[in-house]
Amino acid sequence: MSEKQKYYITTAIAYTSGKPHIGNTYEIVLADAIARYKRSRGCDVFFQTGTDEHGQKIELKAQEAGITPKEFVDNVSEEIKRIWDLMDTSYDKFIRTTDEDHEKQVQKIFKKLYDQGDIYKGYYEGMYCTPCESFFTESQLVDGKCPDCGREVQPAREEAYFFKMSKYADRLIEHINTHPEFIQPVSRKNEMMNNFLLPGLQDLCVSRTSFKWGIPVDFDPKHVIYVWLDALTNYITGIGYDADGNSTEQFEKLWPADLHLIGKDIIRFHTIYWPIFLMALGLPLPKQVFGHPWLLQGDGKMSKSKGNVLYADELVDFFGVDAVRYFVLHEMPFDNDGVITWELMVERLNSDLANTLGNLVNRTVSMTNKYFGGTVTDKGAAEEVDADLKDVIANTPNAVDARMNELRVADAITEIFNLFKRCNKYIDETMPWVLAKDEEKKDRLETVLWNLIQGISAGAVLLESFMPSTSRRILEQLGGGHVTEKPEILFQRLDLEEVMKKVEELHPPVADSESSDSAAAKEGAVIDIEAKDEITFEQFGTMQFQVGEIIACEEVKKSKKLLCSQVKIGSQVKQIVSGIKAYYKPEEMVGKKVMVLVNLKPAKLAGVLSEGMLLCAEDAEGNLSLVVPEKEMPAGAEIC
Repeated sequence: MSEKQKYYITTAIAYTSGKPHIGNTYEIVLADAIARYKRSRGCDVFFQTGTDEHGQKIELKAQEAGITPKEFVDNVSEEIKRIWDLMDTSYDKFIRTTDEDHEKQVQKIFKKLYDQGDIYKGYYEGMYCTPCESFFTESQLVDGKCPDCGREVQPAREEAYFFKMSKYADRLIEHINTHPEFIQPVSRKNEMMNNFLLPGLQDLCVSRTSFKWGIPVDFDPKHVIYVWLDALTNYITGIGYDADGNSTEQFEKLWPADLHLIGKDIIRFHTIYWPIFLMALGLPLPKQVFGHPWLLQGDGKMSKSKGNVLYADELVDFFGVDAVRYFVLHEMPFDNDGVITWELMVERLNSDLANTLGNLVNRTVSMTNKYFGGTVTDKGAAEEVDADLKDVIANTPNAVDARMNELRVADAITEIFNLFKRCNKYIDETMPWVLAKDEEKKDRLETVLWNLIQGISAGAVLLESFMPSTSRRILEQLGGGHVTEKPEILFQRLDLEEVMKKVEELHPPVADSESSDSAAAKEGAVIDIEAKDEITFEQFGTMQFQVGEIIACEEVKKSKKLLCSQVKIGSQVKQIVSGIKAYYKPEEMVGKKVMVLVNLKPAKLAGVLSEGMLLCAEDAEGNLSLVVPEKEMPAGAEIC
């Protein structure tokens, strides 16, 4: 017997800043489905996941919580692992970047790259704003002052180590061009090439001195190793890489990785920084990096302040593990963002799971018991109508395989449910209840039920990668032709009104910046501001305003004032930096419909490109509120 083909798959390690929501959880479920499928095809699979636990953000969160950073990440990492286990994911290793062996190897990797001249000591240099603790270039200043807070800045510099990215850029470009499968989907590859590699790479800062919660540079301990060099190397340290050349047999067997599965927002780090680090270490590159899309809350308002962030454990309480797995895998397109809502979850559970699948199994088991005492065999009483069902049974495994080889997981599940739908149609075509009335049709009836059990069993075997518990429960009921005495209800139908009532009780609406009036507004207060010069209608016509939908938002690392939003406007996505961090949390921003000045000339704020402006209102105290459409409007609608 030949040796099994190895398959090494990883997820991005989850950042331990807080409990992961269902969008974060989607990735581990997706990776698990791929890993399980590869095992079913005979591969020797190693599936690694884990947590990313260093950085300034965690240091600050720990201070706010009044505990040490290690205590903070211990708590969050344990919560992440609990949710991964809850979702029935079959990972082989859960790595933490605070693991002693990982930290030791990161230090050795840093030293190796330094010794060979790929890392050098230099300085962050520019105009420094003391209150914001941020550096800016001259071009980033506004009227010579800090673009965040408007205060005076002073020339300063901070010592740091840098990695020579440009040294390996041409080699990486060649690799991408000669390995079209390396970055998937193709749209991600085009983005990396056109926006980053071809314009030229800047050297990358790989150490910091402004915070302490990180892995120290052992030969210069006032520096800590910056997060991406630390985090990315988990893919090799977790399987036994040693920078001194004493790597384990496991590493030699598993590397290079067959698939890095990551969110599209961190594709740059995994397809530019990580391959270059590997080139510098003399290691082969991973075979493929897949940047999956995001799972977005349907009404867009997934924010903790509104109490409607969706968490996996909460959804499981309502729907069960396999129903949640089915939903996140089936509803996520290959190259576009998916949408999740309570309403859609209920609809899918009732139609796809309770009806198409659950009712099919229930009817088949019930009829087998009723007409044949629970046991059937193939009596060979075939008719023409059987041929198409048998073709679908025979062809579905190949169809699923083709989809999974392209990582089109949602399409693979659709192929399986097409088989279940064909089985339901077969029942309607053959009408077993009519056959049962004619004793001369008994062999035909038994053959029909046998064919149904074969079709359902074939689908259930394929379903194991996506809904493992459901697959097992179906196969246990069917027993290869000897069914259980009573059918087990796989999925209980839910009443949407009852579900929504429970959701409202669980998450009562809370006041936020959109729904609550300020004290000044309640008192009918008004504000007079200094009038600007009049403009003509033609001048106004040069400005393009549209409705945008914020699909992602994060803090700008070098700024205490700025948030960076990805704003969907029609079919395009623009990156917009706004000085509203004091008024909105990043998670509050996601899903908001906002008013956008679209044709503002792009500019860099705190080193981050901004391609437009979000419109805000400001009261007398300087409080800001985003201007939002009064009624629901599509992203891209013109404001006129």
